[in-house]
Amino acid sequence: MSDSPVRSHFPIQIPEELSEAIDYLELKGARARLVGGCVRDALLGKTPKDFDVEVYGLELDRIAELLQSIGKTDCVGKSFAVVKLWRKGREYDFSVPRTESKSGSGHRGFKIKPDEALDERTALRRRDFTINALLYDPGKQEIIDYFGGKTDLEQGMLRHVSDAFAEDPLRVLRAMQFAGRFNFALHQDTARVCKRMKPEFHTLAKERIWIEWRKWATESTSPSAGMKALRDSGWIAFFPELNALLRLPQDPEWHPEGDVFTHTLHCLDALANRTDWKDQNDSTRCTLMFGTLCHDLGKARQTRFAEKQGKLRWISPGHDQDSGWLSERLLARIGAPHLLVEKTRKLVENHHFLNSFADAFPSASSLRRLSKRIYPATTNELHYVMTSDHLGRPPLISPQQDRRLSDFKRRIEELAVKDSAPKQIVQGRDLISIGLKPGPDFKSILSQAYEAQLDGAFTNTDEGIDWIRIQGLIQEDRD
Repeated sequence: MSDSPVRSHFPIQIPEELSEAIDYLELKGARARLVGGCVRDALLGKTPKDFDVEVYGLELDRIAELLQSIGKTDCVGKSFAVVKLWRKGREYDFSVPRTESKSGSGHRGFKIKPDEALDERTALRRRDFTINALLYDPGKQEIIDYFGGKTDLEQGMLRHVSDAFAEDPLRVLRAMQFAGRFNFALHQDTARVCKRMKPEFHTLAKERIWIEWRKWATESTSPSAGMKALRDSGWIAFFPELNALLRLPQDPEWHPEGDVFTHTLHCLDALANRTDWKDQNDSTRCTLMFGTLCHDLGKARQTRFAEKQGKLRWISPGHDQDSGWLSERLLARIGAPHLLVEKTRKLVENHHFLNSFADAFPSASSLRRLSKRIYPATTNELHYVMTSDHLGRPPLISPQQDRRLSDFKRRIEELAVKDSAPKQIVQGRDLISIGLKPGPDFKSILSQAYEAQLDGAFTNTDEGIDWIRIQGLIQEDRD
């Protein structure tokens, strides 16, 4: 590939306060370039959120001094070669070109040396993917492309910039989340490099692993593309709960889409693109994505070829329960927060809830008890996972299951159990108000009353107290 870049005209809207800072640095002899994600996002038609500027021709201390005269600054340090600038409530990073040399194992085992005289092409070789190695000349409004990143963007391809890619193992998981976020595929050459990097996986800190998984789970436009990149990199082997789904057979009559891994990919994309998942907050998106990812993990342990309804079929009875503890194991492996682990387990263990009512719809009591059983997850979250599971069997759609799901959604709203279990109507203070003294029998009385409430035995406090009396839970001498 030629050392000369390909230049193309492309106007990028730069915030006024940033444009002023760039103009000021160039007036003082610098050559400033936008770099990385802001250039990539602009070319993808997205509004850039974070602007990073690489400054050539000035030392870091001089950049800090100049920027300090026009805004609040913080010099991150020569070890990172970055100056942060705050102007008009926004933060911008200004860096100088630098070289990186491997000084140890893992993601942080690097020695960084700032070099303001470094040429653009050499400086860019340390970046991960060609789509992140694009420069932008604000003065000429030109994209500067040394490594074919613009073409890779157009073709939806993740390709590494140079051999330096192999020095940072975290980049393999970055490939996963980039693929999911942008619906990109992993270039075969990059996939081969990733496979050679497998010995470095165990040097990664769990908190760094989680950051990349969280980005995949909350920002993906095509989560299946992220999982395909993980598979193609060979790093799916480090997540055995997922690896076990590859080539795991299913009954073709019920799952015409193929094996369990393929079904899971369809479910993930159905969640992201056929529900209002995008409109949820980060926490909810994360919960729903992992609930969908993990819902069939148990099939790896329960799948067998056996007779069902007079035919030999691939079946996996009881896999929902195994999916629960396997989801815990996977999420612990990637460093997920405890609450997410709890919610995911409850969702996957109950994703077959509607299948328990083959010829009827669940009763109000069943729905109330479900809302209690799946805490801290909610029946609304379960509806998303069940819907994604149903839509993940193209081209097979069951009108009966569509009706069940629609009824389920309507009923949990009517019963006010969409976002939480019913609050306990009869409280300890209510027992005290009728003359009972606090004691060890309180818990038993309140528990029995709550179970009756879930069954619909009463709807208010007075009815609840009457129910307790009728059941003989209160001795006459206490009245």
